[in-house]
Amino acid sequence: MKVLTIKQPYASLIAEGIKEYEFRTWKTNYRGEFLVHAGKGKNIEYIEKFKDLNLEYPAGFIIARAFLEECILVDNEFRKVLKQKNPILYSHVINDKTWKGYAFKLTNVKKINKIPAQGKLSFWNYEYK
Repeated sequence: MKVLTIKQPYASLIAEGIKEYEFRTWKTNYRGEFLVHAGKGKNIEYIEKFKDLNLEYPAGFIIARAFLEECILVDNEFRKVLKQKNPILYSHVINDKTWKGYAFKLTNVKKINKIPAQGKLSFWNYEYK
């Protein structure tokens, strides 16, 4: 199964169904189910921003399954969509007009029991049963 490594707190925010989009500088043609891997990297500023949610931020584990429904170019129009959805959660993309990339729209997210795994760049494969 495909896996995508995501920094914390973003991986946990996705696993909890709070974060609907994952952002990348690269486009993908892949559509379908994949596993969310919480990488060892952490954005401390954002962990602090969401401390009231009392989430766990495991590192080095596969923590959820998700479906990649769409890959959307982030332009000024899409930034307006993100601002309406959640201006705090997506502030880093909304406020940085120089950032160029894509939003992976995630649906059907389900938390799973943690599975230890080493992360990799881009999508990678994992034997999941």
